[in-house]
Amino acid sequence: MNLAVRNLRSVQVLGIDAGGTMTDTFFVDANGEFVVGKAQSTPENEAIGLINSSRDGLSLWNMELGEALSQLNTGVYSGTAMLNRVVQRKGLKCGLIVNAGMEDFHRMGRAVQSHLGYAYEDRIHLNTHRYDPPLVPRHLTRGVVERVDMSGTVVIPLREDTARRAAQDLIAQDVEGIVISLLHSYKNSSHERRVRDIVIEEVAKSGKTIPVFASADYYPVRKESHRTNTTILEGYAAEPSRQTLKKISDAFKEQGTKFDFRVMATHGGTISWKAKELARTIVSGPIGGVIGAKYLGEVLGYNNIACSDIGGTSFDVALITQGELTIKNDPDMARLVLSLPLVAMDSVGAGAGSFIRLDPYTKAIKLGPDSAGYRVGVCWADSGIETVTISDCHMVLGYLNPDNFLGGAIKLDRQRSVDAIKKQVADPLGLSVEDAAAGVIELLDSDLRDYLRAMISGKGYSPASFVCFSYGGAGPVHTYGYTEGLGFEDVIVPAWAAGFSAFGCAAADFEYRYDKSLDINLAPDAPDGDRAKAAAVLQEAWDELTRNVLEEFRLNGYEADKVTLQPGYRMQYRGQLNDLEIESPIKSASTAEDWNAMVDAYNATYGRVYSESARSPELGYSVTGAIMRGTVPIQKPKIPVDTLHGDTPPEEAKIGTRKFYRKKRWVDAQLYKMEALLPGNRVTGPAIIESDATTFVVPDGFETFLDGHRLFHLKEV
Repeated sequence: MNLAVRNLRSVQVLGIDAGGTMTDTFFVDANGEFVVGKAQSTPENEAIGLINSSRDGLSLWNMELGEALSQLNTGVYSGTAMLNRVVQRKGLKCGLIVNAGMEDFHRMGRAVQSHLGYAYEDRIHLNTHRYDPPLVPRHLTRGVVERVDMSGTVVIPLREDTARRAAQDLIAQDVEGIVISLLHSYKNSSHERRVRDIVIEEVAKSGKTIPVFASADYYPVRKESHRTNTTILEGYAAEPSRQTLKKISDAFKEQGTKFDFRVMATHGGTISWKAKELARTIVSGPIGGVIGAKYLGEVLGYNNIACSDIGGTSFDVALITQGELTIKNDPDMARLVLSLPLVAMDSVGAGAGSFIRLDPYTKAIKLGPDSAGYRVGVCWADSGIETVTISDCHMVLGYLNPDNFLGGAIKLDRQRSVDAIKKQVADPLGLSVEDAAAGVIELLDSDLRDYLRAMISGKGYSPASFVCFSYGGAGPVHTYGYTEGLGFEDVIVPAWAAGFSAFGCAAADFEYRYDKSLDINLAPDAPDGDRAKAAAVLQEAWDELTRNVLEEFRLNGYEADKVTLQPGYRMQYRGQLNDLEIESPIKSASTAEDWNAMVDAYNATYGRVYSESARSPELGYSVTGAIMRGTVPIQKPKIPVDTLHGDTPPEEAKIGTRKFYRKKRWVDAQLYKMEALLPGNRVTGPAIIESDATTFVVPDGFETFLDGHRLFHLKEV
């Protein structure tokens, strides 16, 4: 591409997925065309991996880094650094102020936290349960005298002197943040906000700079353990992550960017790294993939999508039904119960970098949950890894090209994998190296297949009603294995699967969201007057949340007239344990008719998510929360639409053959260069389709078709 043509391209959007193993970048130009870059993650300084990945992607457009970055309008980051900080319990030193007499509730936690993340066999035995150290230790917790009851009525007035003493004690302990979480403050926040003001006064007197976090300002929702944990995260993990994001933003500005990065939030939108509620970004990478699948489904007309993402450390699954995501309001993460709106996802700690070990007593194969991360496995001589990984099995079986990992940037050694698997897995089990490696892969694929089937059937659906999207750096390697026999309507592997989460970041709206807990209960035959009152209570909450949303956008340079507001609510049938998030069919609520419209929307959604026969309108309705979203428009990637060619791949797409082991035999697999395949081409297994960023395995008994959108459709033949 000559210089004159190159300068005509205007790069607009950058999406980033900084994973534990690889860092993906996704650039979108003014025409919606895109390119994907990939590099090893650099946990010690994320900016290095991001810039390396950016250079890799932009080289395909023959563009220099500075030239492209100077054109960008916006960039969206997703990553795992904040989650890792919480998992490893390496956050800031925070103090906690609660009700007097409640100083131990954070340390005690919820009972479920004693076995979160455990396998089933460990969940059912009490002697395997354990509690992690609290985010705030007991000696940094103080109590204040006050009490607001569950209805919001003041039972004991706030004793301000106790609040001052608590603040002074924590300041003297050199804490790096002070969190305030009082009982029922979501119903009546006056005491908690007064304590906040007193603490701020005392911090100012001390001459120190200590941020103060009151739960009523951040997460005014019920369930004190969830609310307290989440507010603590703002000081414990979000503040240091904010500094990391600042360094990334500054590093890119040095290379020519003129904007502040946005970050993928748990609810599926993006927010500024300067946002007040940064803990909402605790898990962002896997969310990007789901948002990308939703966007692709909207453009191409796929309504029911099973999203499956395999990276180096985990297998992440989410369902999109009738074009809608499910949002959890009280998820768990890092063995903590939280109060965050989170796109409903399930994860298994098994990915391409997962370690493989044998139980010393039963000789059973154990996969993960720990991983080699960016160090790949024993096959990389410089990794320092001694325990074999899934990637080592890939090497032994012929899945991966040892000379083309990351386009040849890293050279792998198959013999190292063979020797390690022989010693650690094959010999102890009395198997050949090939059968040991194949057995591990079959076990992994079987576990993932069962997990995917259970998630779909648990919602009352059949896989035949869903299109399965398979993506992530290791997704295309395992697609055939974990979808085989499930009977999906279609199985789709995007040609840009390795950067699909970054693609989702680029496709995500610039969106702020605020939530508030409510308690509205109405019988099915409630009179119109009660329905109108219920609508008015919800509207009052919407008004409060709207002010918060508009303030966040104002801080980012967007005035109210640029923001599109979308109210929502959480509703359930009275007496049920779980609610559903509903996008409101009306923009404001004040009448009985408005209430009826919201009930109709809930019933329709309930029938789609579960089934029409499960509806229970005779129980009446409860509104448990108000939601307000605000968005501003951004440039999004354009899905390719290319002319179809013939079934037969061009000869230049063939790059040789490689031995491939499956079902106890070696076969010669035809190798293809992914980028050289043309829309309309069909590839019948055994075949391996390689790109610099990923490898798509098509074994015997399978065939794939590349459509005009650069999507591979895999089917059993």
